[in-house]
Amino acid sequence: MSLPRPYPPDTYLGDGGEASAWIRRDDEPAEITYRTGGTCEYLATGDRTDGRFGLYRWTFGDVETGPDPHFHRSISEQFYVLSGEVRLYDGRAWVTARSGDFLYVPEGGVHGFRGSGGASMLLMFAPGGPREDYFETLARGEQMTEEERAEFMVRHDTYWV
Repeated sequence: MSLPRPYPPDTYLGDGGEASAWIRRDDEPAEITYRTGGTCEYLATGDRTDGRFGLYRWTFGDVETGPDPHFHRSISEQFYVLSGEVRLYDGRAWVTARSGDFLYVPEGGVHGFRGSGGASMLLMFAPGGPREDYFETLARGEQMTEEERAEFMVRHDTYWV
């Protein structure tokens, strides 16, 4: 019986497997707390996954926040709502997503998100680009000229529509 698509090429070439897994405990503090009260937890950064993916737990503060519609040229983005309601832009319309809802956005796909009231979601990028610098710079609220902001967005593969 053939498979509908092949597995990717082997990346582990050892004989018996190895103890190489790691765990991030739920009680570890969030890496970022935004001025609005929202948080971002680095569950698995691109550095930790050898660039395969980056996975973050995003929890919104009381006030609605989130980026306007944009796209990425080199990374896909995935959203999985854990609790509460998150408004997701799927390139056509804003839709209300609830616990268990999932949105996949391929490279070039226009998307955005908004949430409040402690809603939380998993946010994943593949491959795992250095999104931590993007999140941390925005959290610090650094003042940038229009030119500096445009360069920052291009450096972080973010194109606004």
